[in-house]
Amino acid sequence: MKMLNGSEIAGFIKERQASQVRALRQNHKIYPKLAIIVTVDNPVIDVYMRLKERYGKDVLVDVEVHRIKQTEAPELIKKLNADDSVSAIIVQLPLEDPTQTDAIVDLVDPKKDVDALGKNAIYEPATPLAILWLLAGYNVDLRGKNILLIGRGKLVGAPLERIFSHDGYNVKVATRATTDLKAETLDADIIITAAGSPALLFSDMIKQGAVVVDAGVASEDGKTVGDVAPEVYERDDLTITPTKGGVGPLTVCALFDNVIRAATGLIKA
Repeated sequence: MKMLNGSEIAGFIKERQASQVRALRQNHKIYPKLAIIVTVDNPVIDVYMRLKERYGKDVLVDVEVHRIKQTEAPELIKKLNADDSVSAIIVQLPLEDPTQTDAIVDLVDPKKDVDALGKNAIYEPATPLAILWLLAGYNVDLRGKNILLIGRGKLVGAPLERIFSHDGYNVKVATRATTDLKAETLDADIIITAAGSPALLFSDMIKQGAVVVDAGVASEDGKTVGDVAPEVYERDDLTITPTKGGVGPLTVCALFDNVIRAATGLIKA
């Protein structure tokens, strides 16, 4: 079994980002700041908030978490859009009322929308970018391969489908409407799953020698878990992300890459 270890790649990216931020601070007096808006209590979200706060501290980016009611979000976003000290804004999903997601994320200034959720987004979403970095970092060739995305969510599946289709790769998407998921997964050379359903993907659903990227995030018995069942890791023929340190570390890297790009845009010509 070959592991797609995102943590190894993340270390190099973090060093580069810290250097970039030091240059912004010292040469341009720009102090990057990320504002995160949270409207729900969720243990998985709390884990990622701590990761982002810790990562921000490591690369000298200030991170402010605003825990508010969803009804307060539009006014706060307006305030943060107008605040020149705030380089970037994230509306953490899911919201209390998911039906309002598009309306609320579209309020974020595209120049500060580092999660790329708004309809006028100018950045690439973090998790898809992280997955591309991970595959490239381990020389996984996508040409001529059958790629299956499990889930067409706004954060991962939908943007990856757009990117792969644009680049001419052979990509399919499985959703809740898919009647025979096992048939689809067995036909795939590369499986990227982001359904957020624990133990969705079992060993007998994966062909010999496949590449498996687990970007699913869910909470089970108080622990953060992915979509791949534990039994899959007993196989030795797969190229796969580890249960920890796969896509996650690179997702945080990719997000802060966008934050730094947003802050760099403040440099006066």
